[in-house]
Amino acid sequence: MPKHSLDLTETTVSSRNVYDGELLHVRADRARLPDGKVAVREYITHPGAVVIIPLLDNGELVLERQHRYPLHRDFYELPAGKIDRGEDPLQCAQRELLEETGYIAKKWRYVTTLHPCIGYSDEKLIYYLAEELTFTTASLDDGEHLEVFTLTLAAALDWVKTGKITDNKTVSGLFWADKVLGGEW
Repeated sequence: MPKHSLDLTETTVSSRNVYDGELLHVRADRARLPDGKVAVREYITHPGAVVIIPLLDNGELVLERQHRYPLHRDFYELPAGKIDRGEDPLQCAQRELLEETGYIAKKWRYVTTLHPCIGYSDEKLIYYLAEELTFTTASLDDGEHLEVFTLTLAAALDWVKTGKITDNKTVSGLFWADKVLGGEW
């Protein structure tokens, strides 16, 4: 690991709330830069989310097709969901997998934590591999509409290559799944 001697820390001088939504909150801070100057740093605070890589015994993954309003189109995604205040991330993953897909998993494995938008948000995505799945019944949140289906990892990666899967959290999860399930990581 290279040794770094430069201090690049930015410290908060002042902070103000710009917008409080149900999910997202926007802040505008004044921050002191390493050279002593002050700059504005606008960012979104987000409670964080879990992303589940659900693996069936036959080797297929459980995926979802869901309409995403900001882009006005359907997306193919791994199951995921927002972490509620004070909620344990693994319990959130277990809850989301059951609610969205109807599956429960006997075996859970933490995979990684990624930060998808470091330039404008503090959001973190916590990934879990869920195995030994059993289907019960889905119980979607009010206002949540999606289609659950299965796909091999190879086919899902092909969908990434051809642009059919473009959701960042899903692309990252599939790449991690490829390395983890292939025994490389």
